[in-house]
Amino acid sequence: MNAEPIIVETEVNAPADYVWQAITDSSKMKDWYFDLTDFQAKEGFTFQFYGGTEEKQYLHYCKVMEVMPGKKLSHSWMYENVPVETIVTWELFGTGNTTLVRLTHFGVENLPADNKDFASENFVAGWTHLVKTALKDYIEKR
Repeated sequence: MNAEPIIVETEVNAPADYVWQAITDSSKMKDWYFDLTDFQAKEGFTFQFYGGTEEKQYLHYCKVMEVMPGKKLSHSWMYENVPVETIVTWELFGTGNTTLVRLTHFGVENLPADNKDFASENFVAGWTHLVKTALKDYIEKR
């Protein structure tokens, strides 16, 4: 089983502060990410949302673990009735009007192997779409 984290990167034409707002403001997140009722980039803040495939939606439970404003956000990522915690980390590397966005998802290999929805390639595809298409388009078309 591959224990390497999933890493997806893209460069966007926007300053890091603008990207930070896109990944931490729930009113902006719903336009490209998931529709979160509430979100705060504050350690200990818990949030939940539904996401998944057309066939099955999963309730996600998350807790903010680390915040470095404008630079880094880490949170847990769990599913209802699945006792495995994974970690999602967003990192921003800004240089003027350009920002490198790096998403790292740790622990996916520990999710139940008998559920094809939790296959690593599905996470790669999902995060690649969210980071390289949805987020990038949201930021650059504003």
